[in-house]
Amino acid sequence: MTLLVTGVAGFIGSSVAMALLDRGEQVIGIDNINDYYDPALKRARLDRLAAAHGNAFSFEQVDFGDQRELEAFAAPHRFKRIIHLGAQAGVRYSLVNPQAYVRSNLMGQINMLELARHREVEHFVYASSSSVYGGNKVLPFRVEERVDQPVSLYAATKKSDELMSESYAHLFRVPMTGLRFFTVYGPWGRPDMAMWIFTKALYEGRPLTVFNSGNMRRDFTYVDDIVKGVLACLDGPPADDGEEKAGGSRSPHALYNIGNHRSEELMRMVGLLEQATGRTAAYDFQPMQPGDVQDTYADISAIQRDHGFEPSTSIDEGVPRFVDWFKQYHRID
Repeated sequence: MTLLVTGVAGFIGSSVAMALLDRGEQVIGIDNINDYYDPALKRARLDRLAAAHGNAFSFEQVDFGDQRELEAFAAPHRFKRIIHLGAQAGVRYSLVNPQAYVRSNLMGQINMLELARHREVEHFVYASSSSVYGGNKVLPFRVEERVDQPVSLYAATKKSDELMSESYAHLFRVPMTGLRFFTVYGPWGRPDMAMWIFTKALYEGRPLTVFNSGNMRRDFTYVDDIVKGVLACLDGPPADDGEEKAGGSRSPHALYNIGNHRSEELMRMVGLLEQATGRTAAYDFQPMQPGDVQDTYADISAIQRDHGFEPSTSIDEGVPRFVDWFKQYHRID
């Protein structure tokens, strides 16, 4: 089977593409290779895919926020399913450059939905985010809860993606699955994420900038577990049977939390980084940042029930694996 993967040069996108290729699929990948973080890392991920799987993987640099560019790319290609993981990520950057989020996460989503509609794809799987839960106080976060008070523009765009997808599933009966990712980490991760930032600071002997005095918890989810969940959902599109799906839709549209179902203290993660790097952290404590949330914790009962998703990697295992990769990638002795 041939699949289209957007954001294929990204952290999750490249990891999902590798797993698809490993199981014998053909993958067409697109990405705009923007400079939100170092494009060299994105190109290194692409090189890794090409080296491992040769002609089974093809890549084109495409901005799916540009309707004409996306249509021109898609015209000669055939694919049965779409995994739409491309987006403008990051909560804090949405305070600085909101237009990037409108272009990629709103215009990009509608462009991809139109492509899925007109190609009559078998399944459209797309990335949402745990950020949609905003300041919700009831833990763990459940997909059945209302998410109408986003605390960042990024969160607002991802909630909007879910609403647009629901309308397309209802109007055009395209099977869709939205995945609310919870703090994904691991090898080939993103430089704007806390685990990368802290590891870099430890090796450079700089203080760690820690917000809210470190009084934060996150549902850290190892990338290999995430990939297994994405593929399990991909292989089980929601039925168009009028029955209520996860998230409440009666159209062929399901919404799932995809996390580790373990909310960990931020400072415990820092302690594991200290052990793995052999360095002792100094701290620069700062107030809570606008748009950030204190706690995340995923109720994954829906995806467990429907797709047998069972994350198995604790941060005690995952953090040292990330540090080992970080050292290798940066050639740290």
